[in-house]
Amino acid sequence: MKKLREMKGLSLSDVARHSGLDEGTVTGLETGAIMPSLAHLTKISRALGVRLGTFLDDQISEDPLVVRAEERHADAVPAAGRPGADSLVFHSLGKGKTDRHMEPFYVEILPVPEKDAAVSSHEGEEFIVVLSGRVGLDYGEKHVELREGDSVYYNSVVPHRVKALDGRKAGIYAVVYIPR
Repeated sequence: MKKLREMKGLSLSDVARHSGLDEGTVTGLETGAIMPSLAHLTKISRALGVRLGTFLDDQISEDPLVVRAEERHADAVPAAGRPGADSLVFHSLGKGKTDRHMEPFYVEILPVPEKDAAVSSHEGEEFIVVLSGRVGLDYGEKHVELREGDSVYYNSVVPHRVKALDGRKAGIYAVVYIPR
């Protein structure tokens, strides 16, 4: 992040202002003191004018990109200390494909009290397929329950929250599209 910010001639305060984050958070993200959440990465990528996956790429691959289940690892989790901090663990499935327009993830949804499940809202769209467990989606004022094999597609500007139901971990495949 710091390298991109400096290449674009932006100060910490510029990035903070354009991302809606405070300077301390931007500094923490740049130094690694704060584990980036998907929301953080989304805001910083928009502020820097790069696609979200820029921060998840560590190598370039040729098409087709294959990600073996045993090779994936957690790439981003919500920031500690905020509601939902321990409820979602993201595993990027597009890392290495630098020309992608979508962000595919395998997401582990850990059970947390309802009040602690994180609410998200950002430009773009999301598509989710439930792989295991039962998942609840709060979408604006609507609540949808999903079982294994169910899918949902929605505009992600509407405040939404994905949570594990029945006190058990759930697994989903999620594809996020955020326009540049």
